[in-house]
Amino acid sequence: MTETSVRTSIDNRGIATITLDRQDKHNAFDDGVICELREAFQGLRENDRVRVVVLRGAGKHFSAGGDLAWMRRMAEYDYGHNMEDAEQLAGMLQDLYRLPMPTVAVVQGAAFGGAVGLVSCCDMALAGERARFALSEVRIGLIPATIGPYVVRAIGERAASRYMLTGEAFDAATALRLGLVSEACADDELEARTAALVDELLAGGPAAQRAAKDLVRSVAGAALTPALIEDTCARIAHIRVSEEGQEGLSAFLEKRAPAWRGPAGNREES
Repeated sequence: MTETSVRTSIDNRGIATITLDRQDKHNAFDDGVICELREAFQGLRENDRVRVVVLRGAGKHFSAGGDLAWMRRMAEYDYGHNMEDAEQLAGMLQDLYRLPMPTVAVVQGAAFGGAVGLVSCCDMALAGERARFALSEVRIGLIPATIGPYVVRAIGERAASRYMLTGEAFDAATALRLGLVSEACADDELEARTAALVDELLAGGPAAQRAAKDLVRSVAGAALTPALIEDTCARIAHIRVSEEGQEGLSAFLEKRAPAWRGPAGNREES
């Protein structure tokens, strides 16, 4: 049996859970893990059965970031090999960022270096109160380059400048204030809060959520032009006449649950 560092499961509600499981390395990732994550994200992208993607780390830590042995190995290679390696990491991050369904990171323990990039690529994140974050690359003479675009989008230029330049660690409360995580809670409440958030996500129409996610990405930072206003009008008109839009409005007026609200069930591995 081939050993894997990334586990993927999908339950009968359509909740896909991707788990980094390299606990002896604090879930640090290398080129092999990056390839496994890319396969996992690409496999979920076109799966219409998947409603929500939850990204987490097994054991005490979310992820310690890049594996030092991998980084040491890459330092011995030439520019061309390092460019190819960086493009694989950048591609993996983009695969996660471009998933059309809602994505949730669940953070406990350490989330250092590239792991902050994984969190930033998700739509939302929850963190236990003892979680610690750091963009520590400068402390070993490197920079958080491939994760940079997502981190800056998540916490803004000013905060990114501080934490990328100092490399200092910060806690869950600071991550919440910066917008890196959407909720911080006691460690023993993390599972319950994750389940509650997933339930909230399952209440929405899946097509509407994908459209809403695309809307956010399209209008963020865009100039308020007539073309943008026209585009938003087209988006709402399109979804109002869609099958899901019609069902949602009918269910609301008839005071019943919409068709997409299926019964809860037990997890199924797939």
